[in-house]
Amino acid sequence: MVAGNWKMNKTFQEAEELISELIQEFEKSEHGCDVVICPPALYLEMASDYSNDSGVMAIGAQNVSEYEKGAYTGEISAPMLASMDVSYCIVGHSERRKYFGETDKQIALKIERLLENAISPIFCCGELLEEREAERHFEVVEKQIEEALFHFGEEEFSNIIIAYEPVWAIGTGKTATPEQAQEMHAFIRRVITNKYGEQVAENTTILYGGSCNAKNAKELFANPDVDGGLIGGASLIAKDFVTIANSF
Repeated sequence: MVAGNWKMNKTFQEAEELISELIQEFEKSEHGCDVVICPPALYLEMASDYSNDSGVMAIGAQNVSEYEKGAYTGEISAPMLASMDVSYCIVGHSERRKYFGETDKQIALKIERLLENAISPIFCCGELLEEREAERHFEVVEKQIEEALFHFGEEEFSNIIIAYEPVWAIGTGKTATPEQAQEMHAFIRRVITNKYGEQVAENTTILYGGSCNAKNAKELFANPDVDGGLIGGASLIAKDFVTIANSF
């Protein structure tokens, strides 16, 4: 899977142009993976309409409320997303943790709402630079996974996608080496194995994020435990995003 996180970019017209270009590029490519785009919430209905017409990509949201409905001005609920045929939703992104103070407990509630509405969460985890330098990266990632995910049963967990994003590599141009990415992805799979068993772990999609681009995707995706990417800036350039999807 490759999932494009557009973050807070593009006007409505620019977003529509990019989606149209992506569809044209994907319709003539032979990519061997699932493709998801996650535009800003304002554009989800438009993106969903294009997606339903073309069938070449699925649509994901960038965030969701932990509440089902009610007096939460400015929030967007999981039932609202489901009503627009949104299939995926990013949760726990490091930018949400850093700038909006999201906790693993809050993220767990968001995942519960998504699963209740048949939306697959893309759960982000990853360590800060100082945590890696202190050699605490495994401990940090394991704690994030345990606190946000391990209260779910096996069936619920099977609908969750994990995205490992070393925070020090997001938007910085720095990228974990293929060896570092593989090491952490293999570790995450072992953590899942210890909780849910080998079969569930093997079937879990684990994406790499953190300055993954058209130039390094092929090498990163060649690792046995890297199942694709959560792509930031490169997802805003149609040809680059298609190149990434063709990197398997």
